[in-house]
Amino acid sequence: MNTAATGFVVLGPQHRLVLLVFAAGCVALLLLGARLRRRPALQARVMRVAGAVILLVCTPFEAYDVFLGVQHPRSGLPVQICDFAWLVAGVALLTRGYRSLALLYFWGLTLSLQGVLTPELGHVFPDWQFFGFFVRHIAPVWAAVYLVGARLGPTWRDYRFAVVATGVWVVLVMSLNAVIGSNYGYLNGKPRAWSLLDLLGPWPWYVLLEIAVVAGGWALMTWPWNRSRRRSVAA
Repeated sequence: MNTAATGFVVLGPQHRLVLLVFAAGCVALLLLGARLRRRPALQARVMRVAGAVILLVCTPFEAYDVFLGVQHPRSGLPVQICDFAWLVAGVALLTRGYRSLALLYFWGLTLSLQGVLTPELGHVFPDWQFFGFFVRHIAPVWAAVYLVGARLGPTWRDYRFAVVATGVWVVLVMSLNAVIGSNYGYLNGKPRAWSLLDLLGPWPWYVLLEIAVVAGGWALMTWPWNRSRRRSVAA
């Protein structure tokens, strides 16, 4: 599906190449996380370096988008989840704070992942914004995959924090959409490109179903980690 006049095609040649690199990175980081699990000092250093790299690489792309976005406030303001997810990823890896790690895990493995798989992108290779889009969407997913390999999964406290924080974002963004007539978060209309939202019916029902699906999916993503912790304590 063509997402813009510039010619980017979801699952077209450029997208398939990105997905190939993305998948290879996921496998490598899953294995790296597992390998460093028993070496906590080295793991901490690797995470700090990775966090710094994410911040250094992604910040110029975001700054460029902010510069363009303030000129088009109805479509270009940096208020999407993915505008925050890369920042959360960098901070989480640098600080290993439970709040940022929780958001990284949930946002990276679901919301940012959807942006990689079904991007709504108006730029093609080698445009600067083509790289900026995929770098900022892939970085949180890769970081979250590393957490899975390292077995740094969330607790139920982390789940509750992520749900509340994301709920606050939904309320604020829907309020902004109502005031300026925008569609941030696709909370007032679906993307032009095909996405999973197309399976959830018309507005506003797809928004309510999306909230339910996300909350339920995140609960399922939390349960195995806590089940394994209970087994470890019992042993």
